[in-house]
Amino acid sequence: MRVIYGGTFDPVHNGHLRLAVELREMLAVPELALVPCHIPPHRAHPGAGSQERLELLQLAVAGEPGLVVDDRELARGGASYTADTLRQVRSEVGADEPVVLVMGADAFAGFDRWRDWQAIPELAHVLVVARPGYAFDPDSVPAGLLRTRGCGSAKELASAPCGLFLYQALPLLDISATAVREKICKGLSPRYLLPDVVWQEIQRRELYGFRLPQGNL
Repeated sequence: MRVIYGGTFDPVHNGHLRLAVELREMLAVPELALVPCHIPPHRAHPGAGSQERLELLQLAVAGEPGLVVDDRELARGGASYTADTLRQVRSEVGADEPVVLVMGADAFAGFDRWRDWQAIPELAHVLVVARPGYAFDPDSVPAGLLRTRGCGSAKELASAPCGLFLYQALPLLDISATAVREKICKGLSPRYLLPDVVWQEIQRRELYGFRLPQGNL
């Protein structure tokens, strides 16, 4: 089974990383791929460049068994469309291997506005990570997909290569990349919200509005 967890990772934080570990263990897969996007088509321009976000993510997962970084969206260039990424993955693994796309409930709420969204279930399963207190409009396309194509457990995802939707509650750390960026920009410490090695590199590169004291230049 191939598991794809994409996002801007702007910057990567402990919430992303803990969720990745939980997913890998729940799905009982040897490897989970974190896929940083190059140019996100559905949100504002990230606070750091794609190469910087990629390198921070690589630092964050270094030495963690089973978490790998897949840079295919940067290598492809242009806007990062999930359907294109899944087509590439499917061409690599063949028609029969299960592929699982992971996304948060907030992203899934706009699923039917994604480019080529109808193709995604023909390429992969979709695992939607629940958010506490978050509910879908029952008349929305995403809610309908969960009703008509939903499955009841992670084990079912291994029974077919694609086409199923799983809404899954997992332990989450209440951390957002937006809050991390705001802290850094305000001169506040984000320590313990993200790996120390990531925070040190953000300071070294002066990302997200951080400025080294004049004496350190």
